[in-house]
Amino acid sequence: MGRQKERIIVGMSGGVDSAVSAALLIEQGYDVIGVMLQLWRDSGTNGKSPEYHDTINEHIRDLKLITQQLGIPLEIVNARDAFLRRVVEPFVCGYEQGITPNPCLTCNPQLKFDRLLEEARFWGASKIATGHYARIRPNENGSVSLYKGRDPHKDQSYVLAMIPQAMLQKVVLPLGEYTKDEVREYARRQGIQVAGKSESQDLCFIAEGNYREFLRSRGIRNNQPGPIRLSSGEIIGEHSGLPDYTIGQRKGIGIAWAEPLYVIAKDIGTNSLIVGIRSELGGTSITVRNVNWISGSPPDNTLRVEVKIRYKAEPAPALVIPAGYDRADVRLDHPLDDITPGQGAVFYQGDMVIGGGIIAGSV
Repeated sequence: MGRQKERIIVGMSGGVDSAVSAALLIEQGYDVIGVMLQLWRDSGTNGKSPEYHDTINEHIRDLKLITQQLGIPLEIVNARDAFLRRVVEPFVCGYEQGITPNPCLTCNPQLKFDRLLEEARFWGASKIATGHYARIRPNENGSVSLYKGRDPHKDQSYVLAMIPQAMLQKVVLPLGEYTKDEVREYARRQGIQVAGKSESQDLCFIAEGNYREFLRSRGIRNNQPGPIRLSSGEIIGEHSGLPDYTIGQRKGIGIAWAEPLYVIAKDIGTNSLIVGIRSELGGTSITVRNVNWISGSPPDNTLRVEVKIRYKAEPAPALVIPAGYDRADVRLDHPLDDITPGQGAVFYQGDMVIGGGIIAGSV
């Protein structure tokens, strides 16, 4: 009698990345179970439009075709309430507090990976897998390290930087050594139905892709017009509502000035949008909170790193100074213009992710 296959749960969405991840794991000899997490999604400003239903039905239809083709079971798990509570409501709350949150940074550890691990325990699986483009490598001491994906254009290590060590040890990322073109080509060779399917949108829960309209529909509190001020305090115009703006924004301020104006701060107390010229923007020091150190504990000393302050930002050289278990100060070698509270600051040494947290402020 042959050895029983190791069971693994694959988070699947109906897209090509998760489909190829499942196919690769089957090739590697795993007993694969596909799991789709049904997440809460905005139905649009006019109620549940036909497009809303069509998109949901399309994902489920594609996923059923994929799992039937691969010959694996599919479980569809209702995670709407948890997603609304853990991801969507904090996203709205963040804008009410004047920050610009990145919901993926909290969604992955607090909802998606957490729920997939619940399914793994239920089905007796030892690991979970997703279609993220990043790499996990074991260390001699039993821990694991997180690295950028091989494809620099698709690398998703930034959005995984908040995954704690204990959770990361149970994760498999089959696409880390592949480029997106190679994944699509593999899917075509295997005849996988969704080989040419387009990418999903960044904010998966906003049906019409307009976060401003979404925030209004959720009844966000600080969405009233107010003064636009220079840093000197002079009022030079009126804004449409603080959630409509983000730090570093230039277009859409709507004020003619001798030099281009940028959003440099939001004053929630006075409902003021603070603008200034480019030289007033940004800083060389960042305070980071809720830091997750991939190793499981903060380093003993300061570290030379490259830091990314947005998913698509270029890494910038910096010094990271741990400040307790889950806080850090980042001293940049050169000023950055668009340091935005609520976004993630992720620390790298080469391709290795050292850790990451949420930007609290900058000077």
